[in-house]
Amino acid sequence: MDLIGKWKNQYGSILEIISDVNNRITGKFKTGLEESGFYGKEIEMVGFHKGNCVGIAGGCRTALGDMLVTYTGLLRNGKLQTLWYVVTDASLSADGEGKPAYIKENNWWKAMSASSDTFERIK
Repeated sequence: MDLIGKWKNQYGSILEIISDVNNRITGKFKTGLEESGFYGKEIEMVGFHKGNCVGIAGGCRTALGDMLVTYTGLLRNGKLQTLWYVVTDASLSADGEGKPAYIKENNWWKAMSASSDTFERIK
């Protein structure tokens, strides 16, 4: 399977797959979403593919702590259709309106977010 190249999702994020040799994937990811903790960073991605099934993950240190993103999906009709999960170690909190914010470790229920993206190859 030839996954090598740049893939763009509906939000302008770019997944660049550099290698897909022996079912192993390496690449880079850069989000297009300013509100993402990943914004302004290019993160290394590693993963695996088998047939049309693809899984890839990466993470980095952010101003609020560590974050990790995983994409799992299928290559169908030239599109990489994925579900994603982001886990975030911490977030900003405050003890009330007008009080200074501080970084607080997230409880499990608040640490996870999930959705779906469709990536299309950039020609």
